Amino acid sequence: MSDPHDELCPPNQEDDELTLPRASINKIIKELVPSIRVANESRELILNCCTEFIHLISSEANEVCNQRNKKTINAEHVLEALDRLGFKDYKQEAEAVLNDCKQVAAKRRRQSTRLENLGIPEEELLRQQQELFARAREEQAAAEQQQWYSVQTATLQNAELFQKQMSQDEEDSDEY
Repeated sequence: MSDPHDELCPPNQEDDELTLPRASINKIIKELVPSIRVANESRELILNCCTEFIHLISSEANEVCNQRNKKTINAEHVLEALDRLGFKDYKQEAEAVLNDCKQVAAKRRRQSTRLENLGIPEEELLRQQQELFARAREEQAAAEQQQWYSVQTATLQNAELFQKQMSQDEEDSDEY
């Protein structure tokens, strides 16, 4: 007689890499039900259900894609797959997430064109950058020269003090 646990949580299989990361599932569970402890066996079952759901949707979306003679599954194929499989409620939520993603992507595109929106030619920006680099090199060289000068001055002062001390020591030894 087989252990029912084996059916819910099969041991590591070849397609183990086709599952969702356990840490992600654990985080989702923790966010959804923070005050409830969930047994490891239940976590595995949830992981397997999520993975199976994704495989189901992906397969159906692939079917839609093939029927339309397309080579890439896009969002519309996934939404139609949800509809075909009877997940109309999920379809509405998925559409909302898709719209959010599109807005974020559009915002990123707008931000990436800020350089173009400055109205300054790229050559001018490059010239300004080179000018800033040159100024920074000059300031660094001046700082290094000032530091070198300070070290030389301190060394010279120490040498003078040493000479005075030696002269003083010689005078003291001549008196004896």
